[in-house]
Amino acid sequence: MSEKEEKSLRREILDTARQLLTTTGYARLSMRNIANKIGYSATSIYLYFESKDDLVHALIDEGVELLGSRLSEANASESSPAGRLEAMCRAYVAFGMERPEYYEIMYVLHPEYIKRYPAEKYRKARRNLEIMAAAVEDGIGSGVFKHAEPMLAANLAWTQLHGVVTLLSSERVDKRIDPGKLIDAACRHVVASMRTWGEQVSETSN
Repeated sequence: MSEKEEKSLRREILDTARQLLTTTGYARLSMRNIANKIGYSATSIYLYFESKDDLVHALIDEGVELLGSRLSEANASESSPAGRLEAMCRAYVAFGMERPEYYEIMYVLHPEYIKRYPAEKYRKARRNLEIMAAAVEDGIGSGVFKHAEPMLAANLAWTQLHGVVTLLSSERVDKRIDPGKLIDAACRHVVASMRTWGEQVSETSN
């Protein structure tokens, strides 16, 4: 098999696994099922991935890379910290809505079914949050945002955006609410919360 054919087969394995994961679930995913779908033996798949966990981790890695590219492009598209943060929020939601299979594998698939994600891969995935945290930190430094913990702020933004993506994807949002308006309001709300962070913390403490 040529190098081109090997790359093509690896791609086919990943694409098939991604589809099966999001339709039948992790518990029912097996090398044999993937092999049957693509017309190869299960042994052939083990030449590329030593286990189905290894296969799932490869899919997560791809999703992390795709999301990271979108966040980096959004971050570079604006000059102000507030503009960068809002652009990244919109990029995050767009990724989740446009690449639902990757998003589900990355953030919805039950972790108890998967061997612990390797530490070095987790550090790579965390960089996507660090890009958002950097925008928050720059906003604090320039006086645009109130005092905040940048990484905590990035995680809070992520949880809100994750809610938007999952609720829209599962069609749980009230039909009277326009999806575009919801996304717009959520992204603006994330930025607005950074401007009043100190006031919110003070009120909570009292």
